[in-house]
Amino acid sequence: MDDKVKEMYEKMRKARIAFCKDFGEEINKAIPMYEDPTRYPVQELIDLFKYQWNFRKEGLTEEEKDAYKKEFAKRRDAIRPLENAPDRIYLWPEGKMPQNTVYTENPDHLNDHEPDFKPYYLELLAPEDKEIIGGIVLVAGGSHGAGTINECYEVGLEFNELGYQCFILQCRPNMCPWSRLDTATDAARCFRMIRANAEKYRLNPDHLAYAGFSNGGVTGDSCIEYYSDHQTPADYYEGYEKDELDAFYGAPNAYLCVYGARHLGTKLSKEDFPYPPTFFAIGRKDFGCIANLGGLLPWLQAKEVPVEIHTFAGHPHGYAGWKIIDGKGDYNFDLWITHADVFLRDLFVGYDPQLFG
Repeated sequence: MDDKVKEMYEKMRKARIAFCKDFGEEINKAIPMYEDPTRYPVQELIDLFKYQWNFRKEGLTEEEKDAYKKEFAKRRDAIRPLENAPDRIYLWPEGKMPQNTVYTENPDHLNDHEPDFKPYYLELLAPEDKEIIGGIVLVAGGSHGAGTINECYEVGLEFNELGYQCFILQCRPNMCPWSRLDTATDAARCFRMIRANAEKYRLNPDHLAYAGFSNGGVTGDSCIEYYSDHQTPADYYEGYEKDELDAFYGAPNAYLCVYGARHLGTKLSKEDFPYPPTFFAIGRKDFGCIANLGGLLPWLQAKEVPVEIHTFAGHPHGYAGWKIIDGKGDYNFDLWITHADVFLRDLFVGYDPQLFG
């Protein structure tokens, strides 16, 4: 990681410390709900998240902070799971999750997930009458949390309408506090589980894409690095016990990287590994991500990786699927989904412009 990236993360860390000192405990209790948008009334989660933004106002008195916390907790605790809520699908059998990062405590709630967090995915499936083009594993940015609602749930619903089975992955997020290897291993496990159930999902197991947003994009790149050459966790974790899922391929056939290009200065475990066709969507005001892409693109071109890049005027970092939050979104940036659909169709089934004329 280069000095500029370290400086950025240090600034973010300090802001996080200040914020968590006041509100971390109450918000952390809402994280499991934000991350389960198929299992809770989603509009209630959106309303709770909007209220959470009030915490970021500057100059709040201690009395105002206390009132916000109490009202937030009241609203959060009133939300109930949906009747017959779908199950989480956990990635690892009890006690079998490989771990590279030692994480045993969460002082001051600086991390959104507690040490006992168990990675899982949620199904977000297209209607039964839809012809299926492929599957997409979606991972939100940051340490996931409320970003799951817009970046995974809303985006997943839009891809469902286009003919894709979607899967919301809640893996161990990179740097929050887990390693690139740990987050990559969870993503690989998810791909293996989906491929093992390809018939159930009406999927061609070779038509699976990964869609990662910001830090979720880093997870996708890491999954490709560690698992695109048919590796298993046994290659990285001493004492790992293989099971039947390790026979399935653990990397995507296509990569949708939405404002999440690999950080400049990232040290790779090895330089030579297969890389799938890759699609980038970035706002032109997202200067840090554009710089990261500028460093990554020559590397991909040298490997002759098929690459498609879309940059969008006026758009900053983040905000994919934001119309579920504000009812508007960004009519320019939101076109990335149309472009990504064409990109995947071309790869998986062949793109015929006449079908959409």
